Amino acid sequence: MNQQRRGFTLIELLVVIAIIALLMGILMPALQRVKKQAQGATCLSNLRQIGVAASLYAQDYDWFIPRGSTGSNPIWFMQYLPYVGQEHNKGDYKSVKIYRCKSFPTTGFGLNNISNSRQTVCYVLNDWTFSSRDDDTGTSVGKPTKLSVFKRPAKTVYMADNEDGDWRPIIENENSPEIIRCDIFIRTHLPDSESHHINDGRRVARARHAKGCNALFLDWHSEYVEAEDMTIDMWRDK
Repeated sequence: MNQQRRGFTLIELLVVIAIIALLMGILMPALQRVKKQAQGATCLSNLRQIGVAASLYAQDYDWFIPRGSTGSNPIWFMQYLPYVGQEHNKGDYKSVKIYRCKSFPTTGFGLNNISNSRQTVCYVLNDWTFSSRDDDTGTSVGKPTKLSVFKRPAKTVYMADNEDGDWRPIIENENSPEIIRCDIFIRTHLPDSESHHINDGRRVARARHAKGCNALFLDWHSEYVEAEDMTIDMWRDK
């Protein structure tokens, strides 16, 4: 007796497709969360490795570290090349993976309508100095600083995630004149600022990772900091 082959009916196929679509709808947000968490962990690891490079640099340069990026001052990501496996001024800093945060958006545009995908500087640097603990304004340092100046290294940020936005510069190489806009030295550069001004606007990322950013501290540990918890005191050198 011959048995007749029975294929899937159209309704059965539609049910299977609907189930797959439902499962994808449930799983995709979870996968996205896992991906973002992994990117955040990688960023923290990057900052820790930059901290190791900074510590080694300080030992070789009488305990000074780069701060401001103005004029002839040394730019941190160029100065640290020998400590991340490349020769100074012979290697391409853009090939150093730990200098890049994978969560920095590749879509959108920065200053002068340059695509975010061309950003090579994903971290901003502490260039803030204060006359005293009562000084709530401070000013730009603009030169290398000796580590002994920092009285609370474990609580003082050295660098943090760079904000993206149409008011923020895209740094394509070490000769970019916009590098000076990757230094932190006024209140409105912090993540709770609403200013999008080219010079005075927010420079520390408000929501690069969840509701805050990753930061490297001057005892060379890195940690996540929520935007609402970041204060001027976390940037003080005194």
